[in-house]
Amino acid sequence: MNAFVGTGALVRLALRRDRVMLPAWIAGLVFLAASSAAAAEGLFPDVASRVRSATTSNNTPALLALYGRVYDPTSLGGISMVKTGGIGAVLIALLAIVVVVRHTRADEEAGRAELVGATVVGRYAPLTAALAVATGTNVVLGVFTAFSLVGAGLPSAGSFAFGVAWAGVGIAFSAIAAVTAQVVSTARAATSLGAVVLGVVYVFRAVGDTAGPGGPTWMTWLSPIGWGQQFRPFGGERWWVLVITVSFAVVITATAYALVQRRDIGAGLLADRLGPATGSRGLRSPLALAWRLQRGSLLGWTTAFAGLGLLLGNIASNVGSMLEGTAKELITKLGGQQQLSDAFLSIEMGVMGLVVSAYGIQAALRLRSEESGQRAEPLLAASVSRVSWASSHLAIALGGATLILVAAGATAGLSYAAQTGDSAQFGRVFGSAVVQLPAVWVIVGIVVLAFGAAPRLIAAGWVALALSLLLGQLGSTLNLPQWAMDLSPFTHTPKFPAADIDPTPLVWLTVVAAALIAAGLAAFRRRDITS
Repeated sequence: MNAFVGTGALVRLALRRDRVMLPAWIAGLVFLAASSAAAAEGLFPDVASRVRSATTSNNTPALLALYGRVYDPTSLGGISMVKTGGIGAVLIALLAIVVVVRHTRADEEAGRAELVGATVVGRYAPLTAALAVATGTNVVLGVFTAFSLVGAGLPSAGSFAFGVAWAGVGIAFSAIAAVTAQVVSTARAATSLGAVVLGVVYVFRAVGDTAGPGGPTWMTWLSPIGWGQQFRPFGGERWWVLVITVSFAVVITATAYALVQRRDIGAGLLADRLGPATGSRGLRSPLALAWRLQRGSLLGWTTAFAGLGLLLGNIASNVGSMLEGTAKELITKLGGQQQLSDAFLSIEMGVMGLVVSAYGIQAALRLRSEESGQRAEPLLAASVSRVSWASSHLAIALGGATLILVAAGATAGLSYAAQTGDSAQFGRVFGSAVVQLPAVWVIVGIVVLAFGAAPRLIAAGWVALALSLLLGQLGSTLNLPQWAMDLSPFTHTPKFPAADIDPTPLVWLTVVAAALIAAGLAAFRRRDITS
């Protein structure tokens, strides 16, 4: 039988399953790009204002690492799309990973792939269908984005270069996800591995962009995110970068097809280790089991953020010497006070809070994966109550997020205090991390509510996180009304240490998180167990 037979039918099935998710993502990203372009003319009415803003961004290491470089300071499109390009590339990469894993490894894990494979469906058909859907989504996204930017008044060449850059990032990460889906045996692990690759290549791009003369600027070219920015839309377009992106996608996709032939359906190249015949005494409670299932992820996140905290504290202690002129004015304004280092810390800790929310969502989603994988039902059939089982994973989600932020705040505080020679600074830096926790708990609470009341809407947590990210990073740029900004729980987090702590919003955020969690657990007690 032809190894690709049945691909068309699987493509139609995937499009039907994603008929809401994919149009929503495309519409949201196109709106993000078009809104940023439309708001730019009012924010930067003349060349002088654009040059000032671009110079500030290019001379601020933190902003350069987050968003990338503005290659033409005089271009309206260059300055208006730099932040959107950086944030959008990450969102597109995540979408590509989710789509490919959803229609490959997740189907195998759920048993659907084996059922479909028993019919007239070739060995390569599921992977080919997943890549076709992901690639088609990225092409459509790129085209619509380009036309939306042209409609907003930006030059057509730069607009289409921007659309191609976004599509290229998505296609590259579709290929990466195709490989991760072959390496590991669960959808959760495949998605996590893809996200780790995304984080690594984003750091490569950041290091390359912030490196000075004689530094490792070449690291930008190790990253698909970097390739997207090296198209240089609105800054002297480099169309030849598309050759690098396509060549990478072809090679990595060919690797994925080669790996398909070397494993069984349902198995990964990294074989699962057999567990002991009997459970240890430490697995006699739901919490102990939840810890056993999630400890590896938690320890990895904690270690990574502890190292990030050390780096952040060191940078914050020297930020004043790295900036001057308008760069100082911008960072101070964003922080809300005149102390430059404090303003820098408040911004960066806010970003870290958003990222830690992703861990909280991932840990809370384990409830749904255990339920849909039919591993929860045997536990609940014994003496374990629904609330105690759900609370065990919830404790890991909330406690783990707390541990990660505490570790980051502690190492950042130690690093900052050591660099400044003032031990009293430790508490202030540590506090800037801790104040992010109530907002993180609210995001976790949204996941728990969706799990209990409407498990098919379990992705509400990721939607809430994406909304918070967009509102936090682009809300002021788009001149959104305050009520829209207030939809993000992170809007209510004090900008400490740049501003004094007002405990009232922290208390209310904690109350909201507790209410969401209580409502989710109550709903879970009353609904049927579903697969």
